[in-house]
Amino acid sequence: MHNQDPRDHEGLALNPIFTRPGERTEFPRFTLRKEESLPETAYQIVHDQAMLDGNSRLNLATFVGTWMDPEANRLYLESADKNMIDKDEYPHTAAIENRCWRILADLWHAPDPARSIGTSTIGSSEACMLGGLALKRRWQHTRRRHGLPTDKPNLVLSSAVQVCWEKFCNYWDVEARYVPISEDHRVLDGHDLADYVDENTIGVVAIMGVTYTGMYEPVLQISQALDKIHKNTGLDLSIHVDGASGAMVAPFLQPELEWDFRVPRVASINTSGHKYGLVYPGVGWVVWRSAELLPEDLIFRVSYLGGDMPTFALNFSRPGAQVLLQYYQFLRLGFDGFRAVQGASRDIALFLSREIGKLEPFELWNDGSDIPVFAWRLRSGHERHWDLHQLSDRLRMSGWQVPTYPMPADLTEITVQRIVVRSGFSKDLAMDFLEDFREQVAYLESLSAPLPDPQPTPGYHH
Repeated sequence: MHNQDPRDHEGLALNPIFTRPGERTEFPRFTLRKEESLPETAYQIVHDQAMLDGNSRLNLATFVGTWMDPEANRLYLESADKNMIDKDEYPHTAAIENRCWRILADLWHAPDPARSIGTSTIGSSEACMLGGLALKRRWQHTRRRHGLPTDKPNLVLSSAVQVCWEKFCNYWDVEARYVPISEDHRVLDGHDLADYVDENTIGVVAIMGVTYTGMYEPVLQISQALDKIHKNTGLDLSIHVDGASGAMVAPFLQPELEWDFRVPRVASINTSGHKYGLVYPGVGWVVWRSAELLPEDLIFRVSYLGGDMPTFALNFSRPGAQVLLQYYQFLRLGFDGFRAVQGASRDIALFLSREIGKLEPFELWNDGSDIPVFAWRLRSGHERHWDLHQLSDRLRMSGWQVPTYPMPADLTEITVQRIVVRSGFSKDLAMDFLEDFREQVAYLESLSAPLPDPQPTPGYHH
């Protein structure tokens, strides 16, 4: 997992400009030194190491939030010591967590938000695990009531799911049944769904914002396909919506789109507070339509303020600060503020996709009209001496991180690039990016022979 660094045998050295008389200026890399050092010394060494990371504002690969108000930064520092699991010591933070998922239940049209149940998590990956666990446990309870075996559960998903669902199926012994995407069916849309479900299916996952491309999967259309399956076979299956990104975009930009608890088969929804919830990493949320959809035997109970607080999580100790930051954003922005921020990001995504789509070498896969994310590939039918991996490398020379990766199973011959537009990526930055992008494309198009020894970089899993 770790490549040998030729500097591993060397220590860390402090620049002489920061040293004081008699102060030690070299530190071992992998052992704890015996002596203390001054706080300024420790700070400078860590600061200089972290400075070598990329500039997060220029990272067009990640979905994760990289900018918040100065007031949010102050609140973050003030609450950095709060432990979300310790609801007895931090009962008001626990109460704010409760308010946040109630806000989300209302935003996602739960029939009765007061009867919903939800929790914060460390991110969407944990939230997905909890949603999947609830599906599996409900299926197990139903099977046992009817005297049926519970040893072969399966979960139906798109082949374009995020890696956390592969982990869920691996860790909890659930067979993953991937419905392949194709040129004709670019997302899971209910096509041929009957071929993948059976009596051992615990549920179907629908994605609001596919990681590869940002496209929404049509939850209502998937539900209608399941209605037909129910009518024909008696199988009555629930949907978990992985709304890591789209669950905090669709309510504001596509309010007429039925993807949430307005669709009766949707049992649970997760989102990333640290993606389009506009909070620093890491916080996620998962909400169930009603409390009875979260099996009681998965819930642990603690008391706070003399009352009862149900908890359901994989992690134990975890930061409470990001929960407070999420509530800050709900108070700070309100519905209209979220709509303005997400709308501005989508406008920039549409602008960039339109401009990139005008360039002869490229063909858009989608345009960023769902979440502010879009992908493109090289246009076929024209011989070139370069590929998208080399374009990524050229853009990185100017600080821009633009991922290049193959599409999922059955489309792996297609390589795409993708841009994620987030809050903090302004129109001015977009113009600067376009200038660098066109310059690098022009350079690559001018090549009369291939560049030597291209080394494709691995795909992104944000």
